[in-house]
Amino acid sequence: MSHDHKPTDRRDFLLTLGAGAGVAAITVQAAASLRSLVPNVSYDSPTTVKLGPPSDFPDGLKFLPDERVLVFREGNTFHAISAVCTHLGCTVRAEALPNPQTTEAGGAALRLTHRFLCPCHGSEYKGDGTNVAGPAPKPLAWFRLLLAPDDGQLVIDLADEVGRDFRLTVG
Repeated sequence: MSHDHKPTDRRDFLLTLGAGAGVAAITVQAAASLRSLVPNVSYDSPTTVKLGPPSDFPDGLKFLPDERVLVFREGNTFHAISAVCTHLGCTVRAEALPNPQTTEAGGAALRLTHRFLCPCHGSEYKGDGTNVAGPAPKPLAWFRLLLAPDDGQLVIDLADEVGRDFRLTVG
C-alpha cells in the first residue's frame, strides 16, 4: 500500500493562506472601487418640469430663469428654446427685434420677434436659436413641451431635444 498523499507542512499551509488573503483583499478593493462609481443620491435637477397653466403665458416670449428656457406662444401654439449659450453655458439675453421677421424652422413657418445675445463672449443667435455670430459652435436647443394629464399644466422635458418643426398646440 503506497501513500501518495503528501502531508501538508506548515510552510505550504501559510503560503496557501497568504495567497487566499491576497486574492480576497484585491477582490474587496475592486468591489469597493466599482461601487464608488454608482452614486447613492443624485442631486441633478429633474428633467421634466411643470411650467404652469398655458394661460399664464402671454403671446410672445416668456423667460423662465430657473429652467433657463425661453417659451414662445403664438395663439394656441407653443415652443421652447434653451437660453444656455452653446459656447460656455452662459444665459443668453433676449433682445426684441424692431420689426418681426418670418422664417422657416424645420419646414414650418416661424415668426421671429427676438434675437439672443450671449453677454459672456458675444455669441449671437437668431430668434429660432440659429447661431449667426461669435464663438457659439451650434444652435440653441429646442425642447419638447407637453400638457400634464392630471392638471393641464405646460410641462417641459429638458432631456428631450426636438427639431425646429416642433410646436405644441393647445386646444
